[in-house]
Amino acid sequence: MSTNIQRPEFAPPPPLDEGYWSALLHEGEHAEPGTHGQEYDNAKSGTSHNGSNGSGAHLNGHQSSTERDWHDIADTMANDDVIELIVIGYNRGGLLVEWRSLHGFVPASQLNDFPATANGVIRRNALMGLVGQKLKLRVIELSPEQNRLILSERAARVRPGERADILRRLKPGDTINGTITNLCDFGAFVDLGGLEGLIHISELSWGRVGHPTDLLKRGQEVAVHVLDIDREAGRIALSLKRLHPDPWATVNERYEIGQLVDGTITNVVDFGAFACIEEGLEGLIHVSELAEGHFLHPRNVVNEGQQVTARVLSIDRVARRLGLTLRLNQ
Repeated sequence: MSTNIQRPEFAPPPPLDEGYWSALLHEGEHAEPGTHGQEYDNAKSGTSHNGSNGSGAHLNGHQSSTERDWHDIADTMANDDVIELIVIGYNRGGLLVEWRSLHGFVPASQLNDFPATANGVIRRNALMGLVGQKLKLRVIELSPEQNRLILSERAARVRPGERADILRRLKPGDTINGTITNLCDFGAFVDLGGLEGLIHISELSWGRVGHPTDLLKRGQEVAVHVLDIDREAGRIALSLKRLHPDPWATVNERYEIGQLVDGTITNVVDFGAFACIEEGLEGLIHVSELAEGHFLHPRNVVNEGQQVTARVLSIDRVARRLGLTLRLNQ
């Protein structure tokens, strides 16, 4: 086979790391209890609801043909071409498709207009309804060594080279609009126009975030701040909180010791309780400052969601610590 293939002047975004794909294939909080990781394993091993093979190469004893197919699909990715493939099956994580002797996987989060719901029945019916249909797709990840071929319907919506152009022209400090495509324990993925960026959970808010689903929903349109770009690895780090001032930066200008403040109890622990007095600004009410007398546990005094009035005991802007008390008469 000739290797003198005309390449476009742009290069496709490079593959992303394993953590990215694990999040896509696990489907984050949408995985059913006890099945975390099963979608990824099924996609690799070839288990699907129609009994077909998975995302790996289907050898059929024709190794040379399979090698040619991997070479050709790599050219398709390099040229940023859109291809039309038939959906041959599905699992909890997405759809299985076929290209020549290869089988590929389309994560549910990479589908257009996929229902943004955690309802397993609705999601399963939506995936099942696509079996037998033809989808326009782009290759966004491939690894012959791992028998991995990942495709995206979302990526197929943009012009050829547009994803590489986004990666090339973005710079730290930019603000860009995107769509939340996936939520997992460590953050949220954002579609920036066929190219994914990650908002780490620590960059979602200046305040405490239990899980990204507390703040965001799949399909939600957001404006994000570009933190960092690793063009070689194809990773874009994003932030939501950097679009707003850090409340700790001016805490000494807005609060003083002895001041009364209203807040909401956000967390109760053995050594006290935390109260949010404004977005991104929490203070600790030590167990000794919750009430007079003796009590078994802070939960005997306050509970999450409770509205309280507290007095400021201490302010440490550098350490980002605020001491509060509910003992207002002391």
